[in-house]
Amino acid sequence: MSISTDTPDRTDTTSIADEFKDTMASLCAPVTVITAMTEDTPVGATVSAFGSLSLTPPMITVALDRRSRVLTAVTATGRLGVNILGEHDEELARIFATSGIDRFADAPWRMDSGLPRLIDAPGWLGCDVARIVGGGDHVIILGQVRTVENRPARTLSYSKRRFGIHTPLPASARP
Repeated sequence: MSISTDTPDRTDTTSIADEFKDTMASLCAPVTVITAMTEDTPVGATVSAFGSLSLTPPMITVALDRRSRVLTAVTATGRLGVNILGEHDEELARIFATSGIDRFADAPWRMDSGLPRLIDAPGWLGCDVARIVGGGDHVIILGQVRTVENRPARTLSYSKRRFGIHTPLPASARP
């Protein structure tokens, strides 16, 4: 038996970036809205490049586009809010993914420890920036969690360019 190291031929119209994007779209990712404050205005963006990093101390990772207004605010203030969206928050996810609109106009929110917090989101993390690391056209923010709130809810996810929720597999018959 031999192992093939050949890579598939790409057509002229297909780039590795396109294949990478399609491959990553097949994963199931959490849906969050990352928020911060400018001097007097809340800013926020839908982000699925988010995850837990450490328990001791509690830390998260989030990737933001280098051109993002949210990144500008997070960098200036050293703080960010993570709103973990629930199964009924698809419209909020779409609003905060749309450019050129006042994203907070139709989104119920309040200030929480100096950060904009979406009232309907079942999960909330208030974070201080621990480190910012470059990563291509995005930056990775390592955030130290300072406040946490969680309500029981099924959280929103994104896979194959569609919103959904996680459905657990049946429990195994094995002990």
